[in-house]
Amino acid sequence: MYILTIRTDKPEAELGLFNNDQQLAYTKWMAHKQLATTIHAKIEQLLSKQKLQFTSLNAIAVYKGPGSFTGLRIGITVANALAYSLNIPIASNGSDDWLKKSLARLLAGENETISLPEYGMEPHITKQIH
Repeated sequence: MYILTIRTDKPEAELGLFNNDQQLAYTKWMAHKQLATTIHAKIEQLLSKQKLQFTSLNAIAVYKGPGSFTGLRIGITVANALAYSLNIPIASNGSDDWLKKSLARLLAGENETISLPEYGMEPHITKQIH
């Protein structure tokens, strides 16, 4: 079972690719304000290095927070959209061992319909200046 893992709660984003609970690939990059424009290409690069495609994925594990409002929103939206469009399960967790717990849930056949972020506080949204 190929599982894509996504963590985007900090300026440094992380992606992983697992075959069941064995890590096949991992990438970390300073995404910061370019996360929305880089995440899809980074996922594609991670998969292509393993000679896989998006349709090779069997599940997605995503970190749900707490963390950056925008980072979590982007990462979880990508995870949910991929899970929905590929018709594959998704699991999320926000604990220190989120990855282990999410992978265990997926391998046990437990998953969510949709992952929702847990920001940990009210979002800090900058007011536009006209």
